[in-house]
Amino acid sequence: MAEQFDLVVVGGGPGGYVAAIRGAQLKMKVALVEREHLGGICLNWGCIPTKALLRASEINHLLHSLDQYGFAADNPRYDFAKVVKRSRQVSGQLSSGVKGLLKKNKVTVFDGSGKLAGPGKVAVTGKDGKPAAELEARNILLATGARARVIPGIEPDGKLIWSYKEALVPDTMPKKLVVIGSGAIGSEFASFFLNMGAEVTLIEVMDRILPVEDAEVSAFVQKSFAKQGMKILTGARVQGVRKSGDGLTVVVEAGNKVQEIQADRLISAVGIVGNVENIGLEGTRVKVERTHVVTDPYGQTGEPGVWAIGDLTGAPWLAHKASHEGIIAVEAMAGMHPHAMDVSNIPGCTYCRPQVASVGLTEARAKEAGHEVRVGRFPFIGNGKAIALGEPEGFVKTVFDAKTGALLGAHMVGPEVTEMIQGYTIARTLETTEAELMHTVFPHPTVSEAMHESVLDAYGRVIHI
Repeated sequence: MAEQFDLVVVGGGPGGYVAAIRGAQLKMKVALVEREHLGGICLNWGCIPTKALLRASEINHLLHSLDQYGFAADNPRYDFAKVVKRSRQVSGQLSSGVKGLLKKNKVTVFDGSGKLAGPGKVAVTGKDGKPAAELEARNILLATGARARVIPGIEPDGKLIWSYKEALVPDTMPKKLVVIGSGAIGSEFASFFLNMGAEVTLIEVMDRILPVEDAEVSAFVQKSFAKQGMKILTGARVQGVRKSGDGLTVVVEAGNKVQEIQADRLISAVGIVGNVENIGLEGTRVKVERTHVVTDPYGQTGEPGVWAIGDLTGAPWLAHKASHEGIIAVEAMAGMHPHAMDVSNIPGCTYCRPQVASVGLTEARAKEAGHEVRVGRFPFIGNGKAIALGEPEGFVKTVFDAKTGALLGAHMVGPEVTEMIQGYTIARTLETTEAELMHTVFPHPTVSEAMHESVLDAYGRVIHI
């Protein structure tokens, strides 16, 4: 006999578990089905462990830059196995925390895979492959996430060719590494291994790295990477990979020239594919486009009572977007009339060195949309706190509508910008204009003062440059 619930969530990642907790807060009886790890890819194999690794690489960089701060240390070195172990411990701690939160909120967790089994029904298959439970609910929320896209002929083998999973638990520190794809994932791994001492080649099929970012930001990061010693090939295509012993040869075409790059390991970071298989979508009204489920602005699919959120659905594919989508969907189920998701107000962050953060339209996109724009810029070399930190490289860029003063977009590259972007995100959510931002008092001395100065610069009022 099927167990009865108000809501069944399939997938325990940052979208699914947050939706389950919100449902419980709204007095729903909630079940959560998770086949592998609570917290999903983000917590276990993405956002969190990569930041732990990147923190280690920042420390390694700092240890080799002590002289500029008046310190000296002989032969600083690291234990790579311990670096990796710490990142796994961080993930494990947070995964246990999610388990505790679900228990606290009285969410019933089922270990296994969930699959639609008719209107209002979910069949759970245990990790042993045997039927484990039958669940019924008025609302079913699909949050099954996504997986790494695989390039034919460059399939991860767990040894020489890595996906993000293998790159997070490497068996060795490669001396020479090739990274295919310069989005957030590719750029973060390239930056990590570069700062740990590897020779890194970053390959991007587009004409610039970090192609979704503002062109000025992309150009700055590319120049910074190159200055750090990274080799970068843009407008490049990988024609093939040859394996030999404990290494490989990557054949790349760039600028009408074919070259061969020798490497110990290769990381493929060329996008994601939605996990739409084996979740029972066949025979339903759920529409799938390019491996992702189509929903309305509240997460509802074409099948009554079936909702979908997170990486399973449309871009941007970010953990914080999934979490907020989960809350919107559950509140819509409860008849609370939540605000629909505005993807233009979702910030994006890349935690390489230098850090990158942005929200809203790039300058080019703003002009393409028909806006007459006013653009402000402020370099961190003009910021006292950034200079004191020894991190004066980078800048803040703001894009305003010249007629209304609306903040169309903000783009930042430099020290701790991933922590500061929320200021502009709040401003956009509140539909703030340049007037409110100009009259906001920023504390001194802080790196965030550059945010204020960039706004001032857009209107010819910049002070410190």
